[in-house]
Parts: sequence; C-alpha cells; structure tokens
Amino acid sequence: MEEVEVVVAHSQRATLRVGEVFLKVDGDPAHADVEVRAMAMAPIPTPPILWHEPPVLAIAAVPGEALGVLGEPSAASPAAWAAAGAAVRRLHDAPLPPWPGRSVDDVVVELDGECAWLLDNAVLPAEVIRRNREIAGAALRPWKPVFIHGDLQITHVFVDGDEVTGVIDWSEAAPGDAMFDLATLTLGHEERLDDLLAGYGPGVDRDVVRAWWSLRSLLASRWLIEHGFDPDAPGCEFDVLRSRMLET
Repeated sequence: MEEVEVVVAHSQRATLRVGEVFLKVDGDPAHADVEVRAMAMAPIPTPPILWHEPPVLAIAAVPGEALGVLGEPSAASPAAWAAAGAAVRRLHDAPLPPWPGRSVDDVVVELDGECAWLLDNAVLPAEVIRRNREIAGAALRPWKPVFIHGDLQITHVFVDGDEVTGVIDWSEAAPGDAMFDLATLTLGHEERLDDLLAGYGPGVDRDVVRAWWSLRSLLASRWLIEHGFDPDAPGCEFDVLRSRMLET
C-alpha cells in the first residue's frame, strides 16, 4: 500500500502525493481549469495529467529535483539555471493564453492594500515597508503581456542534471509581465539571476526584476501569515524586504 504524503495544505487547497501521483484538491474549480488549459498550451515540459474530476486534479510526478527551495542555497548548476531561463523564454515567446491577466491598476490596488495591512499590524518596521513600496514602483509601468506562469517559484521548476524536466503548478498562468516570472524564480536567490539570464537572453530590465522582488514579497506576506506559513523564516520574504534596505 502506498503512503499518503501531505505536500501542502491550507484552507484554499491541498496537494497529496500517493506514490508517483499528485492529487490536487482545490475549493475553486477555476484554478484547476486554468492549470489544465495552461499546461496544454505551454511549449515546455509539464507533468502529465492523469485525470480531472473537480475538485480533484491528478497529475504524474515530474522526474528530477526542484531547482531549489526558498531559504536555502540552490545546489543546481549554472547550466541548470540557464536551462530554466531558456525554458522561461520559450514560454514568454509563446502565444498568449485567451483569458485575462492582472492589469497594472489591479496590482497597484492590491499592493496598496497589502502595505496598509502590514503597517497596521506592525509585522515589519514601517521604514522597511515604505522603502520597499517605493522600490516596487519601478514595476508598476505598462508592460507588453506575455504568457507567464504566474507562480514560478523555485520549487516549481524541476531539473535532472542540466535539463529541465518539468514545470508544475500552473493555476496562476495568464498574460502578464515577463519580469514578474523572472523575479519570482530568483526571489531569495538573487545571486543566480545572471545564470538564469544566460539562458533567457536579452531584453531584461534588471531594475524591474528587483522591483518585483520587493513587490511580490509585499503582496505575499499577509497570505503566508494567514495560511500558516512563515515569511520571516531565514532567506524568505521578510529577509528579501530587509535586504532592500541595504541598497543605495
């Protein structure tokens, strides 16, 4: 009998692993619908879908190991990071998905609300929040939409040696800002940005990537706290925000 492993669980969704099968249970069926459609469109390796019976989506395990985890140095080689960059470029060059993504105005409203919550609850010094809100402003400009993954965390990209074997968790895929994906993948691993861009290629605004590091960390912190995660763990979102204070 296969053991059941709880990979992640919170009030919105849960992911279980049974042998080589992942079972994703989501209270919002729209998330799984987007995931199925996005994986069918993406021109990069994705996990095979075994079956889909709402609210459960069953996918096969991806071979290899995650590119890394937040809060720990990545053991992946520079070539593996470059391969990840090349895969992200292929995604960004693909035709747009036919559903809408977030606009700049949507992000501004969400960001201001999250900063207000962080200030009201004093989870970080006010100067850290205000400085990062200032830095984040560089990302709040018109962008040419591309096909983005939308939640390209380092744990969602799998490699075997120097080859990308699969990218998982596509429920946030949509038209959006390419710099957002690049920032999400290198969040907390800023030292690997050059390796990633060696594969991704030209056209990257590093200042905007840095701005998204601040912006994403500000947006994610309350959700993490309210769902039982710790953004103040070493190397995680709060450390990312604090590190911006050291920059001139």
